[in-house]
Amino acid sequence: MSEHSLVVLTRAIPEHGLEAGDIGTVVHRYRDGRALEVEFAGAGARSVAVLTLEPTDLRGMKPDEILHARRRSA
Repeated sequence: MSEHSLVVLTRAIPEHGLEAGDIGTVVHRYRDGRALEVEFAGAGARSVAVLTLEPTDLRGMKPDEILHARRRSA
């Protein structure tokens, strides 16, 4: 996963109102590759959360996937 790539959250993070399947953008990849800064945004490009996550918390988007919208509960 490289900077500026779209990624899919593989687990819920309820304290930030995020669910598995939410899409974020990698904004920074730490040199050792053990952590990534990922921004999750809502409508109007409003930032919902910027989190430091491990690669196991994410997966890359596949070319045949479609983006999806949902209301945020938090």
